[in-house]
Amino acid sequence: MAEKATQESFTEEERAAMKERAAELKAAGKRGTGAKKAEADLKDCLDKIAEMPEADRVIAEKLHEIVTTHTPELLPKTWYGMPAYARDGKAVVFFKPAAKFKVRYAEVGFNEPAQLDDGDMWPTAYAVVAMNDAVAKKLTTLVKKAAG
Repeated sequence: MAEKATQESFTEEERAAMKERAAELKAAGKRGTGAKKAEADLKDCLDKIAEMPEADRVIAEKLHEIVTTHTPELLPKTWYGMPAYARDGKAVVFFKPAAKFKVRYAEVGFNEPAQLDDGDMWPTAYAVVAMNDAVAKKLTTLVKKAAG
């Protein structure tokens, strides 16, 4: 389990993620725009997926396939050191590996730009413990809806 946080501190894993985000922002400022930036962002995303333990990697690889196949307008990047898919630079969909935060399950999450609104309340993160056809189908539906 992740190191317990008190109201006054972040876990070691959370601090590491914030440092990764700061490095991502610094790198993004140097990359500029266009095809070279998109290529570098894709490489960063794929590198993060490749370094994951197998259980997380299998889920992340399938999510990457789903997003890039069904919603090519969402561009791969990293966000707090996690694979993410963005529109206009803002992460819409992200993958939170279980191993990164030393928790029981991985999550596929959606940020505010996601078009998942459903009445007065809706989920913005889904626990994923294994990838199978049913999970892939549900994620495909969610990703397509999130992209708008």
